[in-house]
Amino acid sequence: MPLEKFSVVFPGQGSQYVGMLEEYFENHTSFKETFLTCSEILNLDLEKLLKKGPKQDLARTEITQPLMLAADVALWNLISTKIGNPVCFAGHSLGEYAALVAAKVISLKDAFTLVRHRSIYMQQAAPVEGGGIAAILGLNEKIVTEICSSINLENKNVEKNHYVNVANINSSNQIVISGTKSGVELAIKKCKDLGAKRTISLAMSIPAHCALMKPAADRLSSELDKITFETPNIPIIQNFDFTPEQNIKRIKVKLSKQIYSPVRWFETIKEIKKLKVKTIIECGPGKVLSGLTKRISPNINTIDLDNYNNFVSLNND
Repeated sequence: MPLEKFSVVFPGQGSQYVGMLEEYFENHTSFKETFLTCSEILNLDLEKLLKKGPKQDLARTEITQPLMLAADVALWNLISTKIGNPVCFAGHSLGEYAALVAAKVISLKDAFTLVRHRSIYMQQAAPVEGGGIAAILGLNEKIVTEICSSINLENKNVEKNHYVNVANINSSNQIVISGTKSGVELAIKKCKDLGAKRTISLAMSIPAHCALMKPAADRLSSELDKITFETPNIPIIQNFDFTPEQNIKRIKVKLSKQIYSPVRWFETIKEIKKLKVKTIIECGPGKVLSGLTKRISPNINTIDLDNYNNFVSLNND
């Protein structure tokens, strides 16, 4: 039976891994062709990089962002003619650009142009001493926000050396923080003192979704003004305010603000649930978003396309 009342979500930076989506390359010429097109745009052999790595190169922001965009869009191109129209799209951080392509707001080429600028500007905005990102498990957004605010207030006269803020609200008790390396370290200690079940430092040097990224957002805004956007044919729920958006001007503003504002994924899934969605398809490598959906709204069915058998079953339906 065909899917009814479903949404498609696109993962972002952090879901990549060496050898990802190998069976798609082996079995679908059109999938390979999407990567070839993307490689030509970037003048970079993405397929080779994906298959052989090294892992350290895949983790570089200026490579990860276009690589993930290529993977998300390549999978969407495979499934889009077989599943009908989703109720809405959403993308986690970078994944929002794949949602824009899927909703026919911008072309793949324009998406790559924006993502390349985005990754470069974010890299250039990162603190000289490096940034920090960490996941806090077991504390809610209010408590973690208060911890970050106290650190920033205590160190307001120290020139950004100890800055930190909430970056992702992934679920009610999984909060990601971002800032300077020392600011994140201070926040981790305070979170542990207040009962965090676990803290995980993430291997990213760029403090995304942090106020330190405001200069990158300002520069990206100028690039967004150069690109022609079309009205989405399907609503996109954007990270900035978890609102289904179809106004072109507001979409651009939110894309810019997204870089230095929290990714409100918890509320995004709640909004998708309000639209009576029964199934969420994770269209990209990994299954991070499927895992988060199960925690946030267990009654929503999830399908991750990282598992090739799930794609085959979807195709048969």
